[in-house]
Amino acid sequence: MVASADILINCADDLAIERKQWLAHLALERRVAEKTVEAYERDLRQFLTFLTIHIGHPPRVRDIADLRPADMRGFLAERRRAGAGARTLGRGLAGIKSFVRFLEKKGLAHSGGLAATRAPRQPKTLPKPVAAKEAIRLASASGQLADEPWIAARDAAIFSLLYGCGLRIGEALALTPKAVEHGGVQTLRVNGKGNKTRLVPVLAAVGEAVTDYIRLCPFHLEDDAQLFRGARGGPVQPAIIQRTMARLRGALGLPETATPHALRHSFATHLLAGGGDLRTIQELLGHASLSTTQIYTAVDTSRLLESYRQAHPRAGVKPAGRDSR
Repeated sequence: MVASADILINCADDLAIERKQWLAHLALERRVAEKTVEAYERDLRQFLTFLTIHIGHPPRVRDIADLRPADMRGFLAERRRAGAGARTLGRGLAGIKSFVRFLEKKGLAHSGGLAATRAPRQPKTLPKPVAAKEAIRLASASGQLADEPWIAARDAAIFSLLYGCGLRIGEALALTPKAVEHGGVQTLRVNGKGNKTRLVPVLAAVGEAVTDYIRLCPFHLEDDAQLFRGARGGPVQPAIIQRTMARLRGALGLPETATPHALRHSFATHLLAGGGDLRTIQELLGHASLSTTQIYTAVDTSRLLESYRQAHPRAGVKPAGRDSR
């Protein structure tokens, strides 16, 4: 693992020694993962190569001690021009900071020049939506792995709520019998992020799943207690539902991206694809900002263009031809 420290690099002998000790420190004392050590070594090597050109000679320990924010910005700009993305740049900056902090602890440098350098903003990652057929299979098959009929009904109800109502897993598990309005479970009163309450309509199939669970549950369900119970009567923990989802993925041959949260994402994505408007989906998801809903549902260009063609008054007007003279 530490053999990578012997790779030829552009730096003076004193800095090469410190670099080798730093890599050994990461691997042997801090027990950093081998792949991370390799990535940090490569990032620092690229930085030292940049510095050799930037300052006109192989860098020494004192050159690292004199690093300025402008030096770091120049390095990040150079890596960006070479095609490095935000994640790669962020990891590279983390590796360089780790090395400078290592030198700082030995009294050989200070990290002031790095403290003012911010990592590039990381792109927001989106959960992959589950295809409609797969989401329905997950909701309907979720109870098939349980030994007890009431637990099977519980799992089916929870997965139905995630996909059929777009609930977060925490919101579903926090539901109380009092939150389930009477009249065939037609709406749910959901307490979401920021303690904001919203009403969510319930599809007939989802309402039946919840009703079946309530009917089969062997425990007394107090109005203000959690609706969904574990095998011993206590509240269901998210980890139990996540493990159930993992077992379902294996049984149904679904990818690892099929998670409980992916069902909520699928709810929004499938509504949008079916013609639902963003404002309505925003209310159903409980998003404070419409921009969050746009990112969350991964609005694609073709869908936006189709909406534009259908809604804009002049979308169907053919351009007039030029007058012939």
